Amino acid sequence: MKAALISLGSQSSIMTAEAMKKYFTTVDMIQLKKIEIKLGKESGIFYDGELFGDYDCVYVKGSFRYAKLLGSITALLERKVPYMPFKTSCFTNVHNKLLTHLVMEQHNIPMPRTYLSSTTEAAKTLLDRVNYPIVMKFPEGTQGKGVMFADSKSSAASLLDALGALNQPFIIQEYIDTGGTDIRALVVGDKVVAAYRRKAQTEEKRANIHAGGTGEMVQLNHEMMRIAVSTAKALEADICGIDILESPFGPLVIEANLSPGLQGVGKISPIDIPDAIARFLFQQTEKALGKEKKEKVKEVMKEISLNEPDSSQEIITTLLFRGERIVLPEFVNKIAKLSETKEYTIKAQKGKVTIEEF
Repeated sequence: MKAALISLGSQSSIMTAEAMKKYFTTVDMIQLKKIEIKLGKESGIFYDGELFGDYDCVYVKGSFRYAKLLGSITALLERKVPYMPFKTSCFTNVHNKLLTHLVMEQHNIPMPRTYLSSTTEAAKTLLDRVNYPIVMKFPEGTQGKGVMFADSKSSAASLLDALGALNQPFIIQEYIDTGGTDIRALVVGDKVVAAYRRKAQTEEKRANIHAGGTGEMVQLNHEMMRIAVSTAKALEADICGIDILESPFGPLVIEANLSPGLQGVGKISPIDIPDAIARFLFQQTEKALGKEKKEKVKEVMKEISLNEPDSSQEIITTLLFRGERIVLPEFVNKIAKLSETKEYTIKAQKGKVTIEEF
């Protein structure tokens, strides 16, 4: 089986591609920045000027800055590649925090109280109704970037003025005090293959390891595992990092990541996470190829049955009339092999017509 991993070439991607080589016959590392998409005449995906090859499995990943390109690649490959771990909608929904929260809301995923306002003026009216401190986020951004904190109405109003000047939408979210910690659950398929608690640096509220946080492995309880897997499924992602807060009200999901870093967790986890991802990709590809083969066999058998002279088929349909004549469905002639050069005996009674070769 042949696989490709399309990415920006991060160390995590390299680690995963190397693990995939243990399972797939061929694994190609594809640099996302060298991909070009052509639409219209001679449309397709091109890599380094050449038409993108045929693969049994394609794992597409990259940062939020390339969300539209990632979604376009996936959309064009969906009907050609037997298995890909992400649906096209993933790159739109997961790379935008607002859309992530909307999807979670639709699937009853627990999360902190979240607000969105169309204008800065309207957002300021919210400041009288929220409890401080609060979190303010840009919809796009990873590794804790674009996340701000306000501990009072005056500081929040100042941030709103600054955000308004940037002419960007923003999210206001209640702050859950967890002592600067959160949980990152790595979901692969129907399982949480690893989970670790991230601890922020002193004077830093973001627990992201990329922001200087530290991590320790943790065993999740059944409820947290269920929530993590349910969130990934709601977002239609087979491989995903889910960030969860341990609040007094129970687990609350704050974010999802389609390209979770593996270097940091690799130093503290006894689990070979790249291997778990590679093995899952291989197993799902095998299933997809088996399903595809069954569909082809089914089509062949259907065609054979249509060509069998003694085969009998039934269909429930309405009749098409042309004046006083009845037009039979195409499949009837394929089975009966009626001909204009032959004669037929036609017997008719109410609700029934029988045609036999004379």
